[in-house]
Amino acid sequence: MTTGSTGEIVVFGAGGRAGRALVHEARARGHRVIGVVRDPHRHPDLSANSDGAFRVIAADLTDRTATAAALSESEGRAAVLVNAVTPFTAPPESFEDFDDDHFVSLVDTLADLSRPTGARVVEIGLFATLRTDTGRVVDDPEAFPPFFRPFGQARVRGLDRWDHHRDVDWLVATPPPGLSPDAPRTGRYVLTDGTLASDLAHLQLSYADLAVAVLDEIETPAYRRTQVGVHAAP
Repeated sequence: MTTGSTGEIVVFGAGGRAGRALVHEARARGHRVIGVVRDPHRHPDLSANSDGAFRVIAADLTDRTATAAALSESEGRAAVLVNAVTPFTAPPESFEDFDDDHFVSLVDTLADLSRPTGARVVEIGLFATLRTDTGRVVDDPEAFPPFFRPFGQARVRGLDRWDHHRDVDWLVATPPPGLSPDAPRTGRYVLTDGTLASDLAHLQLSYADLAVAVLDEIETPAYRRTQVGVHAAP
């Protein structure tokens, strides 16, 4: 699949670390990209280029109607929707008021947005949702702090929600705990079947290599309707 000729890659959360890495990798490969952020004025460096291959639009994925309208007004056809949105710029003081269905709603929105064009959806997951020999990372208090458990459980609910959308071509690409903005791009990675690779979990994965893995899956899909773990290559 070469989306550069058949449609555009839409990156939700283009102003964040993962989103920026995804935009950069996609543009470097010659794809047409739409970067979606809540407020473009907060990201002046995400500027459109003169040939129209990269554009920025304002939309909030929590507002399904407004986001659908923003995409429908955009020129071109969305071939891939990538969700790199995070609800927090920093951990809140408490998760008591956090909506357990936050990520469920986002999944439903992404599924609805994908159907008109048959767009593939790739979501960046949270390492807490990766499976281990005893369950999931979120269930291990030594691997995932109890304070963050409500957030991790909400991410699991969102992941499970994808099973309700079997008509959608979706993938959840989940990095390990050691996702690092300081790690260099190597162009290499290891994929697992949604499990945390204990022998690789200690390695730092760069945001750039996470983006490489996602763009490889966009261009040549090997996994569909499942979760994959994306680990740094030894």
